[in-house]
Amino acid sequence: DLPPLLIGSHLDSQPSGGRFDGALGTLCAFEVLETLEDHGIETERTVEVVAFTNEEGCRFAPGCMGSMAFSQKSIPEAWQSVKATDGALFTDELAATLSDLQGAAMRPLGFPVFAYLEVHIEQGPSLEKQGLPIGIVTGIQGTRWLQATISGQTAHAGTTALSYRKDPMHAAISGLNVLYGEIMPGDDQSRLTVGRFSLEPGAINAIPATVRFSLDIRHPNSVQLDLIEARVRKILQEHARLHGCDLAMELLFDMAPARFPDHLTGILENAAIRAGFAHTSMVSGAFHDALFVNRIAPSAMIFTPCRDGLSHNEAEYVEPAHSIAGAQVLLHASTKLLSEVLPDMLTDGRI
Repeated sequence: DLPPLLIGSHLDSQPSGGRFDGALGTLCAFEVLETLEDHGIETERTVEVVAFTNEEGCRFAPGCMGSMAFSQKSIPEAWQSVKATDGALFTDELAATLSDLQGAAMRPLGFPVFAYLEVHIEQGPSLEKQGLPIGIVTGIQGTRWLQATISGQTAHAGTTALSYRKDPMHAAISGLNVLYGEIMPGDDQSRLTVGRFSLEPGAINAIPATVRFSLDIRHPNSVQLDLIEARVRKILQEHARLHGCDLAMELLFDMAPARFPDHLTGILENAAIRAGFAHTSMVSGAFHDALFVNRIAPSAMIFTPCRDGLSHNEAEYVEPAHSIAGAQVLLHASTKLLSEVLPDMLTDGRI
């Protein structure tokens, strides 16, 4: 049997997420199957729809658990002890889910795949601002998550003069001010985000003893990502010492940049042209299931605009015409990969 063509995305969402992130790609994949069936098109190679689980990583971390396990051909041992935000154990919840799917045939993780195509909303404003209905994703940025812990000395807020302070908050703010002024202004492909910040002991009238914060750094080039990380470590270390504090850095997550195969992105570009849609090539700033599937099979993505670039938000919205555009490009690309020729009715707008 020939390895199948996989098309799809994910269905899980964020606590305040909208209706299109993930779900659009899954429904576009089903629409492709429906269209092939409606027109009696049979393919030598099987086309299968996939909806990967826990792409968002909201309840269980890390995200992209389904596609990651598929690409590794097994569930990582480290996940056995993972707990959800509500305290539930990953292994218990997985067992409960499988027990509710007794009618479904179990498939081995990482079975051979011919290729994988995924439609997804852009989750940014670029396509909408350019007035383009389609983005051809050439790759995905590398991402690293760091945790910085700056340790100083807690002391009385009112009686401790500046010269006697070992203030980790002051060290953190001054170091981050330098990084915010350098990293992204110096390279529009760079990303630097502090998403979590905590102080201990957390008393209103005490200099903190410890400040702990996360750093999310991203870049599509692995060499540049290394340079950003080195700069982050150097600047924070300098400012910790300047304020009489100590710095400890921990690498929490490291995902290398990915480039999708040129021949596959070329098929997507030709599919957009054939369907009559203006398009542009772009790198994804967020990671997706296609990143992990790309490690075991050629993969690529199609982006559609979302209103105001909003995602992970209940106001997330995709114009119907753009949803249709994404589905049509997926259909054209899928049939090209399957070496099938669709009826003329595809080109005259009846599909």
